[in-house]
Amino acid sequence: MSGKLYIVPTPIGNLGDITFRAVDALKNANKILAEDTRTTGVLLNHYEISTPCESFHIHNEHHKLPKFIEDLKQGSILAQVSDAGMPAISDPGYLLARAAIEEGIDIEVLPGATAFLPALIKSGFSLHKFTFEGFLPPKKGRQTKLQEWAKENDTLAFYESPHKLLKTLNALLEYCGENRRVSVSRELTKKFEETITGRLIDVLSHFESKSPKGEFVVVLEGVKYSQIEPE
Repeated sequence: MSGKLYIVPTPIGNLGDITFRAVDALKNANKILAEDTRTTGVLLNHYEISTPCESFHIHNEHHKLPKFIEDLKQGSILAQVSDAGMPAISDPGYLLARAAIEEGIDIEVLPGATAFLPALIKSGFSLHKFTFEGFLPPKKGRQTKLQEWAKENDTLAFYESPHKLLKTLNALLEYCGENRRVSVSRELTKKFEETITGRLIDVLSHFESKSPKGEFVVVLEGVKYSQIEPE
């Protein structure tokens, strides 16, 4: 009889942002598959969870995937987590879920924390329709993607690293014009949480005067709501 795969979201910062059900799933699993066992270990220690933990991330998932699928087929209960938030959303995870589905293994996806939804709501922009883009391409296609986003009608959200934030805001300023509104959230749910919303020129000025630190979610208001035509 095959086992079961749990996809378990973990807090994006504040350790209190985890559900009772997620804690139970982690406690009752035979093994936890973690993006970084040290990061997950902090959470497990906080909730006194003693379930064994094994690394499963973008650099080893192809190698370890057959083993975990075989474990599931033999009846193991596995819980997969990422360092923060929902596995498979701009994080490793979908390969195991897809393989389990193909093998007819039961999967249970628990609801929970993710960074882009709080950032979208904190922007105050229209959310009747929005697009989540994950991370920008690291090099090739980056500028092309930003030019496409400048013409997007609906609200758009994406993740950005601190060392690329100013470059990205400068590019958006070039393609969208200085009056297009943007909302930048960092360190959501953590001690130094901050959201800056306003015209691109003003938000860029803020982060030029204050060195970007932390994890960022950028929300760009759509053309049809901003009433500012992209340049």
